Amino acid sequence: MTIAFLIGTLLLFLAMRMPVAVSLGLSSVLTLLLFGDQTLLSLAQRFSHAMEVYPLLAVPFFIVAATFMTNGGVARRLIVFANAVTGRVRGGLAMGSVLACMLFAAISGSSPATVVAVGSITIVGMVGAGYTREYATGVVTTAGTLGILIPPSIVMVVYGAITETSVGALFIAGVVPGVLLTIVMMTAIFVLSRRDDLPQRSAASWREILRAGRDASWGLLLIALVLGGIYGGIFTPTEAAAVSAVAAMLIAVFVYRDISPRQIPDVLVQSARVTTMLMFIVANAYLFAFVLTTEQIPQSIAAAALAMDVSPWAFLLLVNVILLIAGSLMDPTSVVLILAPIIFPLAIGLGIDPVHLGVIMVVNMEIGMVTPPIGLNLFVASGVAGLPLTAVIRASLPWLALLLAFLVLITYVPVISLFLPNLMMGR
Repeated sequence: MTIAFLIGTLLLFLAMRMPVAVSLGLSSVLTLLLFGDQTLLSLAQRFSHAMEVYPLLAVPFFIVAATFMTNGGVARRLIVFANAVTGRVRGGLAMGSVLACMLFAAISGSSPATVVAVGSITIVGMVGAGYTREYATGVVTTAGTLGILIPPSIVMVVYGAITETSVGALFIAGVVPGVLLTIVMMTAIFVLSRRDDLPQRSAASWREILRAGRDASWGLLLIALVLGGIYGGIFTPTEAAAVSAVAAMLIAVFVYRDISPRQIPDVLVQSARVTTMLMFIVANAYLFAFVLTTEQIPQSIAAAALAMDVSPWAFLLLVNVILLIAGSLMDPTSVVLILAPIIFPLAIGLGIDPVHLGVIMVVNMEIGMVTPPIGLNLFVASGVAGLPLTAVIRASLPWLALLLAFLVLITYVPVISLFLPNLMMGR
């Protein structure tokens, strides 16, 4: 009865178009007041405690870093470098856009930010070189999903915080799948380039490539600083977020000088707005998870599932279906915060590695970013490219099939995700 009321009220509030955060909080409070013995004071304390979870401190710092890089010249220079490297082959600009998304994702942690930063430059460039606007938009919309798979990833930070899984292990686990998906997308563009009649630019000279690499060196150095610091054990992912925020500001303001010191407060205010919205959702989702735990709902579901003797492969298939549906209706952070407390104990009971489960959830959320009706990348790309939403959806459909095939590979070949963290962390 309790779980039916909790889930029922949540779905009802969402159907009434209430904000996700309000829906989570209100359904949780009503459930505890009607079925639990908690006081409003304990709920307020729990809400406040959610803001004190240490790994979540990385979220505002990564948002600040992404905002400085989007408004500064880091993204533009990384794109020029990626295009110079890939410009020798047919479809090189499209492949360069995918590579640029991977590079920017490695310092942003956000999928929409990646689409905005890369798409606002590369879509115009590809159209000018002879690509159709729809094709260019489809490539950037899909490649932008790398923003939550390539570390650092805000979604991974949230998953790690709510399930008490090592964020460092999750970051390391995202490297191989992220690079693999980049290679798969670039290979698909190359293989189908003649069929799609993609244009081919004149090859960039080695001098031009070196010049582009030198101009982008500070952005590449920032990637090496953040990821190298984490994997080298110099600082934790949370500390890396603070380092990336300060470094991004220094590079944008004092090295590239695309942002003046007077504009720093505006960038910080812009970052604060995004952070406030996201953390309000997180706090209410923690309250939702607290209700689940207090009422022993995940444990009851886990016991029932284990009693049915469900095999791990069948469980993962069901999890993927649920996550794909939820990801098409809500933003990734909300889905992880709502479903992770329910799915996590079931997976652990079936012997599924928590890090592998985290990567599976992130890949599902990638697909949700380009799946209608709520796929956030679709709306962002529509605004960036100046195309109707329906046109962006049609342009993204072929890539959606590729992402689904990639999800199957990640789900049932766990070594892809676990090889690197097992090697580096001795798990």
